[in-house]
Amino acid sequence: MLQFYLNDQLIRTTQPAGSTLLDFVRYNRHLTGTKIGCREGDCGACTVLVGELQPGGQTVAYQSMTSCLTPLGNAHGRHVVTVEGINAARGTLTPIQQAIVAEGGSQCGFCTVGFVMSLTGHSLSQKPGTPETALAAIDGNICRCTGYKSLERATLALQQQLTDRPTEQPLAWLAEQGFVPGYFQDIPAKLTALRNATETVAAGINQSQNGHTATVTGLDAATAARAQVLGGGTDLLVQRPEQLREMPVQLVYGQPERRGIRREGNNIVLGAATTAQELMESGVMRELLPRLPEHLKLVSSTPIRNMGTVAGNFINASPIGDLTILFLALGASITLEDTGLGQRRELPLQELYVGYKQLAKSADEQVLHIQFQAPQAADFFNFEKVSKRTHLDIASVNSAAWLRVQGGLVEAARLSAGGVGPIPLVLPRTAEFLIGREISIETVRGALELAQEEISPISDVRGTVQYKRLLLRQLLAAHFLQFFPEQLSLTDLL
Repeated sequence: MLQFYLNDQLIRTTQPAGSTLLDFVRYNRHLTGTKIGCREGDCGACTVLVGELQPGGQTVAYQSMTSCLTPLGNAHGRHVVTVEGINAARGTLTPIQQAIVAEGGSQCGFCTVGFVMSLTGHSLSQKPGTPETALAAIDGNICRCTGYKSLERATLALQQQLTDRPTEQPLAWLAEQGFVPGYFQDIPAKLTALRNATETVAAGINQSQNGHTATVTGLDAATAARAQVLGGGTDLLVQRPEQLREMPVQLVYGQPERRGIRREGNNIVLGAATTAQELMESGVMRELLPRLPEHLKLVSSTPIRNMGTVAGNFINASPIGDLTILFLALGASITLEDTGLGQRRELPLQELYVGYKQLAKSADEQVLHIQFQAPQAADFFNFEKVSKRTHLDIASVNSAAWLRVQGGLVEAARLSAGGVGPIPLVLPRTAEFLIGREISIETVRGALELAQEEISPISDVRGTVQYKRLLLRQLLAAHFLQFFPEQLSLTDLL
């Protein structure tokens, strides 16, 4: 049984864990303020907030998520908030709603709820806000009526109001100012009680099943063997939502042992369920790769990054998976565990892909960790992507590059490319060509030409063979121009 708080109500349901949160709130609870739009996470009309109890049990961290791609099972133990859960009494407007009205930010109104929820999530953020973070909060919301300027003005006006938010006990201030109802202050205690009750029940189930793995949201050993592993849901709930509703699922999103980013000596270790947003905000990652937030802004939108996991991007095996391409250039490997035998093995990420959507792992193996060697301070790293839309779109072609240069010569190199073959590619011949050479126009031109021999693009809806070959050449050139702007020029390379 799934248990969570929906607005101010405790929910207990046996609805399928693989069904969508959107369908549950609309059709089971009849909360129709959350709209059905694209059902692919693009439009943001279905945005809700999902709050998770933080260590210590005193605070709840809220994130915006697109409910059309949120597995219902991922709500277990959390606080889900729809627009009905923030609306003020007697029909008055919250400061966020008032700001949108004052700036003319709502026309047909279909998308408005999503903007309201995203901005409410921003107001609840545990980090100090800025005009930039306020605008970033609505990067997953689309409006076809307003042209966005009125919504941008409303967002900046809201951020001005939030400058008075205290750093200590901000929730009390937000409730007093009407941003959220007063019941939000009771949620930490309620989630703590719910977690304790759930753990007690789970312990009883485990004892009664004589050692077989089982949790309130999980599965017994026999069912787990035929279950679909489900993380953030951002791929599978687009590809086959009806099948997921009808089959057992094994939920791995949010599992403590699969979360977190840490440094172990010279290695960086990520839990498999680390989300793209956690990657983007990680102090460890940003210290090593200062431009990582800039790169990850090209990967979907804030609500999707809040949900999508790193391992999920790997295992989806898309030839254009952004995180896959990024980590291939970092030389990452993955730790796989056979859930039946309990055995673990480490596999280089580039060896995971053996054919289109084919993986070098058994059905019983799951990703536990991702690890890679920490780049040195003088190393070069860059990620590039071209898509039909700059943001919130899948790539036509993407690429990443890592270089180590000593004494003016390339000592080591890794290049990756997506959208130019049946699998996410590394370009070993091109990398080998660079090693031992000095950076010059001739060296880079030679690398660009050799890369063309390592790829095998096909024409599809994202472009022709010729177009993709041209894109990869330009993206590889962009890496070198980013690394060595004083030595190279665009006209020389192209």
